[in-house]
Amino acid sequence: MKEEVVEYRHEGVTLEAYIAYDEALERPMPGVLISHAWAGRGELECAKARAMAGQGYLGFALDLYGKDILGSGPEENAALMQPLLDDRALLQERLKVALSVLQGHASIEPSRIAAMGFCFGGLCVLDLARTGANIRGVASFHGLLGAPGNITGGPIHAKVLVLHGHDDPMAPVEQVNELETELTAAGADWQIHTYGNTMHSFTNPKADDPSFGTQYNESADRRSWGALLNFLEEIFV
Repeated sequence: MKEEVVEYRHEGVTLEAYIAYDEALERPMPGVLISHAWAGRGELECAKARAMAGQGYLGFALDLYGKDILGSGPEENAALMQPLLDDRALLQERLKVALSVLQGHASIEPSRIAAMGFCFGGLCVLDLARTGANIRGVASFHGLLGAPGNITGGPIHAKVLVLHGHDDPMAPVEQVNELETELTAAGADWQIHTYGNTMHSFTNPKADDPSFGTQYNESADRRSWGALLNFLEEIFV
């Protein structure tokens, strides 16, 4: 497996992506952009990039905060995430820069790109789709679902897969219903898989704080991963 780190810049910030792919496979190949949770691009996202490489894709774990910047706990994580939540236009532009870097990679077929994200990263890939980005699809794992205030009424070209825990206090049922209405109005090809008795961060074994609304769920983790693989197979045909 080939592993790389790539530096790129946006608005004066140096960012560093992690890339993994199987050099033995025929190229150009499809690429999967991986957007990190609120702590920043860490080992969890790098592991997902390697998992994508194992499925025959190039995994590209992007960076939204800056090279070597990682939160060490909820307070730091929130402080890193909040400025991008407050300025969704800035967030969307930073996502598009990462997408452009991925599309420019020598091993990639630029027309065959998908994006996936976890928690904050789930919101990010939904926002990327909301910009009308020309990618095949996006998959949000226990993502934040609230619509940005700066984009309304535009078409969504990417297919959308949302993998959601019914008991997620950070994305309650009302927001799920609002997202369904939004995606339908945008003409998106969408699907939402809701897992019962499941909280936020259900794919992360280190998430174990039900009082905070986060808890790993082995069944939801396994089922959502299978749904992702089926989705990618469909959109990359």
